Amino acid sequence: MNRPTPDVPRPEYPRPSWVRDRWLSLNGTWDFEIDQGDSGLERGLLEGDLGARITVPFAPESNLSGVGETDYLNAVWYRRTLDVPADWAGSTLLLHVGAADYDTTVWVDGVEKGRHRGGFTSFTVDLGPVDELSDAPVLTIRCRDDGRAGQARGKQTREVHGRDAVYGRTTGIWQSVWLEPVPTAHLKRARITPDVGAGAFHLELPVAGPRRGLRVEVQLNDDDGEVATTTVSAESDFTPLKTVAIPDDRRRLWSIDDPHLYDLRLRLLAPDGSVVDEVRTYAGLRSVTIDGLAIRINGKVVFQRLVLDQGYYPDGLMTAPSDEALVEDIRLSMAAGFNGARLHQKVFEERFLFHADRMGYLVWGEFGDWGCREPGGPGLDNQRPDASYITQWLEAVERDRNHPSIVGWCPLNETFQKRHDRITVLDDVTRGMFLATKAADPTRPVIDASGYAHRVDETDVWDSHNYEQDPASFRAAMAPLAEGKPYANQGDEWSLPYRGQPYFCSEFGGIWWNPAAEQGADSWGYGQAVASEEEVYERFQGLVDVLLDDPHMFGYCYTQLTDVFQEQNGVYFFDRSSKLDVDRLRAIQSRSAAIEATEGRTD
Repeated sequence: MNRPTPDVPRPEYPRPSWVRDRWLSLNGTWDFEIDQGDSGLERGLLEGDLGARITVPFAPESNLSGVGETDYLNAVWYRRTLDVPADWAGSTLLLHVGAADYDTTVWVDGVEKGRHRGGFTSFTVDLGPVDELSDAPVLTIRCRDDGRAGQARGKQTREVHGRDAVYGRTTGIWQSVWLEPVPTAHLKRARITPDVGAGAFHLELPVAGPRRGLRVEVQLNDDDGEVATTTVSAESDFTPLKTVAIPDDRRRLWSIDDPHLYDLRLRLLAPDGSVVDEVRTYAGLRSVTIDGLAIRINGKVVFQRLVLDQGYYPDGLMTAPSDEALVEDIRLSMAAGFNGARLHQKVFEERFLFHADRMGYLVWGEFGDWGCREPGGPGLDNQRPDASYITQWLEAVERDRNHPSIVGWCPLNETFQKRHDRITVLDDVTRGMFLATKAADPTRPVIDASGYAHRVDETDVWDSHNYEQDPASFRAAMAPLAEGKPYANQGDEWSLPYRGQPYFCSEFGGIWWNPAAEQGADSWGYGQAVASEEEVYERFQGLVDVLLDDPHMFGYCYTQLTDVFQEQNGVYFFDRSSKLDVDRLRAIQSRSAAIEATEGRTD
């Protein structure tokens, strides 16, 4: 494997679910220039020198980038010369970008090679055959990001500064960038679907390039060695399909108690048996099913004690400063008694999901759309729906569907539509994202839009957001669920009728507490701030008890894991230092929930 030098930031392999031995990190120092007027192409920046430096993969608004410019940027340019290893000759060169916000164009030696739209999803650009590159190819990337446009932006503010529950902007590259050589015919990322009932994995095995005479070999391994090996013709179908059965004595389920992962080695074989391409991946044998009001994992009721994780860091913004920081966030969450997270308002980097897979941590995947509404409609005028929402979301689902830690999808959050109003573009986008998710991944529950307006009649899950701080009032608000009338933030005006789907309160709590801050511009939270740390525990227990006691509730999601800038309602401070006695929080959450009590605790 081509390993980066030790001083390269974020040097770990960026795509742990689809690993080839040869790769090269492009993280580190790049030439850089802010193009505030988005006129750089006309001014000759594609050919001319760039006047500054930046550390990739950190956004220019972050301190870790070495730039730290938080004003509107509108467009930014990156450049570096590529040092392509000599032994990559004969290969096709792929450029992978974990994420770049928002509209990205890639050139090599002044020739455009590809574009991508969307700030949250990974993309790949084919740079062409290595043998056709110049001796010192110059890679240039421009990212355009209108800070006031109605594009999907998650929690990024359209104002100059963040306030309340919105934060600063992220422009340009904010996840790892890397090169990978592949043969002309090569394996594309497989779709791996676990089948617990049959004790097998079903694989869709797309192949790029000419496939005549080629075969795909799949070898499944566990800690004791080879479990099963099977082959399929690569030219038998447009996308070859293969089922890999696991012998009874080698079957082991993935769960939060035992997050067992099988290793898979996929080889693309020539007619003479030689290896054309080889990839390593992994999979977990795990099912997620709906049974009345319950969501079962491997046939067992597991109450989902989730925490809202926004994935922000003081010096890196949406980019974790290190791989260890991703692991630490999961560890901190579990230490406080949570068994999973709602990954809120951004598409997390894939390494977070890799760690969740191996640590037995449940997550819900989500898009970044907070406050999405029709122009002139009710609510925030923050983000506006269009076809790119569906495109970007499908890119996220396609990248992440193989991760066993993901137990549900949440395409949209807190949308604003009135039930008796006309059918709007937002209604169309909501239904489109729901149907697209079900088509791309029929193995997990999908919620149409979390929190406010449920507009898809057949949504798998129903939820609400309720930041009532008084436990007695909170209990009263949630009580009608027993009569089939779930709490709705805007009442019946906003949602289609509830049809008995599994239900959870997917945002609650948000207890405002920071003993070192004064309330006001530098400190914000939900409701009235508590007067003491002891009051935090009393309120936390009162709110949690309401949901644990409700036999109609399959889980909850507490806001939130850490403080985020001025929003100071986290279990931990923004720098991840201790804020509360997490042993007390874990003890409060540790008792059986009503919905799981009849079967005994499974988590």
